[in-house]
Amino acid sequence: MKIGIIQQHNTADVEGNKLRLAEKIRKVAREGAELVVLQELHNGLYFCQEEDVNTFDLAEPIPGPSTEFYGALAKELQVVIVTSLFERRAPGLYHNTAVVLEKDGSVAGKYRKMHIPDDPGYYEKFYFTPGDMGFKPIDTSLGRLGVLVCWDQWYPEAARLMALAGAEMLIYPTAIGWDPNDTPEEQERQRMAWQTVQRGHAVANGLPVITVNRVGEERGQDQSKQTFWGTSFVAGPQGELLYEAPTNEEVETVVEVDLKRSEQVRRWWPFLRDRRIEAYGDIVKRFRD
Repeated sequence: MKIGIIQQHNTADVEGNKLRLAEKIRKVAREGAELVVLQELHNGLYFCQEEDVNTFDLAEPIPGPSTEFYGALAKELQVVIVTSLFERRAPGLYHNTAVVLEKDGSVAGKYRKMHIPDDPGYYEKFYFTPGDMGFKPIDTSLGRLGVLVCWDQWYPEAARLMALAGAEMLIYPTAIGWDPNDTPEEQERQRMAWQTVQRGHAVANGLPVITVNRVGEERGQDQSKQTFWGTSFVAGPQGELLYEAPTNEEVETVVEVDLKRSEQVRRWWPFLRDRRIEAYGDIVKRFRD
């Protein structure tokens, strides 16, 4: 499968961001992309740097304007697109939701982000209700996509449950960057830990991983600053890096992934066969005292 990934620096101009994304989606489609993956909350700035009730005005229903916009592109270009939207489910009820659009422009399925962070610069608990749809792959004409979102990528349980449900790849739209107060050494340790844990999910589950991150500096209304570290990447089912984007540049590119390789890797390393499921009951506890 040929996968188009788009790592973009966003501005406050939502329509401008969408038009630039549309141009880049067309570009990777011309280069043969069958599946196009966008970064987390790709329409605008990463607004979770601060808490502001007026920001809820940015949320939209699903289906809605964005699914119509990207659905039209999917139909025009005959590609599957993984989007990431601020969902207005009901007044006072909002989610961070990935939506997959099929080649005919229809909504193939959606996933509501399950793990919601709350850290300096990432005040997502203020905005997003935790997902309630579970870890279920989305069936498309290209296969079963295990779509998760950003903070989910740190949790092996999420990746495993997607794999056990038949996902053929793991996909993570992402928005993550450096704390400006950290030393350069600490910043690099965090970036490498972020990539390493996801490559571990690829190895543990024998599946490719596609991660698309934001890039560049964004400032909140209070002039808080977040610098996203890019590094969008594609890893194969043994964790091997098939592509890695730079930390400081926009990227739109196509990466080819051999989906048939996953079965061979699982034959060599039959982790699913050797799981001791009868001994894992305590995994559902918060902590073992």
